Amino acid sequence: MDSIEFVRIRKTLKKTQKQLSELLGVSLKAVRSYEQGWRTIPVNVERLLYFLLSRTCYNADNSVLCWEVKECPEERKKNCPAWEFRSGHMCWFVNGTICEGTAQKNWQDKMKMCRSCEVLTALNSDTGETHLSTDMMLE
Repeated sequence: MDSIEFVRIRKTLKKTQKQLSELLGVSLKAVRSYEQGWRTIPVNVERLLYFLLSRTCYNADNSVLCWEVKECPEERKKNCPAWEFRSGHMCWFVNGTICEGTAQKNWQDKMKMCRSCEVLTALNSDTGETHLSTDMMLE
């Protein structure tokens, strides 16, 4: 996740930097550093941001299920945590999912794949993605 995506999600959640820092359990200085690109956004912060975004935008009637998108065969579904925990609309949140035929070794590899997957991009498109100016980042 880059600083622009971080800010976009904060704006979508309609939170100030201070409010978001409290939700994430990090300092206000950390949030400002993430938004300015001075610090790398940690995995736990990225996961929590996407989780909060998913709860804001989730619509059960329109949710995209990963096993349908990926047309997973029964055997793959049976071995996948997203199927096991009925979290096909949040597969990006669950480690060990069997995307593209294999589980990814770590969060960074998983998210490289997830960022181009229809399941996560559907969530991002529901938020009305926009490009934010530097002035908006500082609000």
